[in-house]
This record gives sequence, C-alpha cells and structure tokens, in this order.
Amino acid sequence: MNVMRRLKSIASGRSSVSDPAGDSNIKRAKIEQEVEWRAAVEPESIEKCTTTSEQNTASASEEAAASTSNMSTRPEKTGYDELPKEMHEMKIRDDKSDSHEENLKDMEPSVVSGNGTETGQIIVTTVGGRNGQEKQTLSYMAERVVGTGSFGVVFQAKCLELGESVAIKKVLQDRRYKNRELQIMRLLDHPNVVQMKHCFYSTTEKNEVYLNLVLEYVSETVYRVSRHYSRMNHHMPVLYVQLYTYQICRALNYIHNVIGVCHRDIKPQNLLVNPHTHQLKLCDFGSAKMLVPGEPNISYICSRYYRAPELIFGATEYTTAIDMWSVGCVMAELLHGQPLFPGESGVDQLVEIIKILGTPTREEIKCMNPNYSEFKFPQIKAHPWHKVFHKRMPAEAVDLVSRLLQYSPTLRCTALEACAHPFFDSLREPNACLPNGKALPPLFNFTPQELSGASSELRDRLIPAHLRK
Repeated sequence: MNVMRRLKSIASGRSSVSDPAGDSNIKRAKIEQEVEWRAAVEPESIEKCTTTSEQNTASASEEAAASTSNMSTRPEKTGYDELPKEMHEMKIRDDKSDSHEENLKDMEPSVVSGNGTETGQIIVTTVGGRNGQEKQTLSYMAERVVGTGSFGVVFQAKCLELGESVAIKKVLQDRRYKNRELQIMRLLDHPNVVQMKHCFYSTTEKNEVYLNLVLEYVSETVYRVSRHYSRMNHHMPVLYVQLYTYQICRALNYIHNVIGVCHRDIKPQNLLVNPHTHQLKLCDFGSAKMLVPGEPNISYICSRYYRAPELIFGATEYTTAIDMWSVGCVMAELLHGQPLFPGESGVDQLVEIIKILGTPTREEIKCMNPNYSEFKFPQIKAHPWHKVFHKRMPAEAVDLVSRLLQYSPTLRCTALEACAHPFFDSLREPNACLPNGKALPPLFNFTPQELSGASSELRDRLIPAHLRK
C-alpha cells in the first residue's frame, strides 16, 4: 500500500493510529527473533555506529533491533518505488549522500607506531611536545572491539602507563580531507560531552591512514538502559527520564551556542551514561557540523527515527532545531518504551509523524521547505498528545514533548529553554537525589558562556535559589 493511500485511509478512519501505550514487551520479543535476518538484509541497520557499543557505538544486533521496532504491529510495507509520482517529486531520500562535499581539505600530518586492534595488541604513541610540554609515550593495549561500521572500528583499550580504560575510535582517513570530527572534538570541554584525551594517526601495510580518537570510557548508553526496562516490560522511572533529557539539552545548549555546532545525529545510542552517577555525555560527532546561514548542507543526515521533518522534506538550509526535534523523539521514547516514529523508510517516517502530529499546514510546510508549500496531503487530524502516552504520565512531560515535536523549526524550544521547563523542576529541589540517596550528577554549574544571551528571568529558572550566589 503506498503512502498516499495509507494517509487517505487514516484520514477516512479506516486505519487507526496504533496504540502507543500497547504491550511493548511482546513486540520486543518478536523484534529480537528477527534481528539476525534484518541485519543481513538491511544495510541501514548498521548505517551509522556511535562512538562505542557500550560506550560510543551500539552493536550491530542492537542497531538492527532498533531499526525493527514496532515491525510486528505495522504490516504495511512502504518503499520508494511504490510511491505515486507526486511523492517521487518530493525527493525524499532513502540512501546516504556522499558527504565529501562538506569536508574540509588538507589533512594534518602526524606520526604513530603500531596499527592493529587485535585483542592484546599494543599501540604505542607519543603525545605532548608542543608549547614547551614534554613528550610522553603512551601504550594502549587493545582489549576488545566494541563496534564496527563503514567508518572503521571502535575498541576498548587500557593505557598501560596510566592504568585507565579508554575508548579508541579508529576511522579510515581520506588523505584529501581534514577530519571534521577531530576539529570539533578539539573544541569541546563540557561535563555532558564526551572528552577526547588525544589523537594520533596510524598506517597499515597497504599505506592506508587511520585517525585514532582516544576518548574517555563510559560503560553504558541510554539505549541500553532503555532497552533494559523494555525487556522487563517496565517504564523507565520518570526521574531518569528527567535526568537524561535535561543533560542532553544542556549538552546541546553548549554545542549550539558556545561552540556553534549542530550534532545532527542525536539518538539513544549516542548518549553515554554512567550507571552509578547517571551523568550523561553526548558522543559521536562524526555527523556534526558548524552550520553557516545561507550555506547549504546535506539533508540526508540523522538516524531515521530521530530525523526532523524538514530533513525528510529535503531542506538544505536547516538550523540546530533539527537536534531539538531529535531530543523530543528520544524523550518520547524513554517515556513510551519504544520509538515514537518507527518509519521503515524516509517516506514511511513522514507517515508515522503525520499519524500523530496530523497533516502539516501550508505555513508549516513552508517553514520546513518552501519548495513544497503547494504540495497537498490528505487531511489527517492530530492525535491528542495525552492519548499518545499512558494515563499516569506527568502533564509537564507531555507538554515538553509537544514543544519539541513541532513541524515549524522556529516554534521548537531551544536547548536552554528546554532546561528551564517545569518538567525538570523536581531536579532543582534542595533535597533532590538519586533513588539510592546519593547526590544527583552536576546539573547547574553553568559557565557564563552557557548562559550568554539568557534573560534574567530564564537564569532564575535555570539556577535553583539555594545554589545562587
């Protein structure tokens, strides 16, 4: 059944929106039975790894499980070739574009000894030696590969001199281009962003050059934590949803407004979390970019379930608001126990969004991509937000999701505005703590740069009274 027919049947009432609060445990069981088959036939199940599997990348099976969520409840198959002519003209993409056009040229030279990632192999490199610093030799013993993908490999290693665990992301480097991820990682310094310790290049016998990013090691991801609760058929405790969503927004305020970078791949697998302190760190800046107004960008970016509608519409002059849409999708998934918009293709993703948000108005379409302002969709009413989640869901949670998941990018709240939302008020209480009685992770130690441009009213909302100087 093609997309337009599906939308018309929904509009006429012949096909209803599936109950988002249904039994996700049964669905998950069916999903996991199909993981191996899906991983073998669907390249997009491993289209983009994060920075480790328990840390900066998800395993291939986890990615496949994510890509098959809700499959058992949605038998219709929508593909690009089945779309009517009008939808073809929308040029909704289902394959990744060559992003070399966005890369910067002239790779920096560097030297390293050792190039393997086999368990037990030792990689030796020299750091320092600049600005009067003494050179220091560091040896990393590869312990295990924790993720692979088209970009290269991620492995956990131990620094023999310092005795600390690290994650090393090893990326095949095109000699013609600078690595944008490395350039961005060098700028980052925030409690909610993964720290890069240092980096080095290595070469193989075939004269291939690899960039190795040495990153702090964090043992879990929000994806794995969420999956843990789903497997038990439990909802994630609201406190953890508050903590994780707040820290995502704080990290995004930092990269958006202090560094000037759009992440472009916010998803649970790219959110590292310390299982003891519940401190969250944003990782995998392989898709990140500094957006320049008036300068075009590729629209086929961001993992499908978390892709903002303007990207589906092919917009090339988008803003950091695409990250805020992704935050709304992640937050909804944590509250809901499964992805809110589990599209099986680019166009099917749009159908899933319309089933909940309703048909975008002409003005909303114009805000997303003016080229499609005259495109006519079947008229479908929005599904009430309070019916999307279970009845006991806090009203503040539903309100924040609704403010993030807006068709018009300009209507989505910014990251700093999201941090000040009433949904997080309980985190600002003087006696707020983790369920085990331990202190919350650092949440309110804002730097002046983070609060730059914020009104006094917003600052008062962000910093609890008992912590103000």
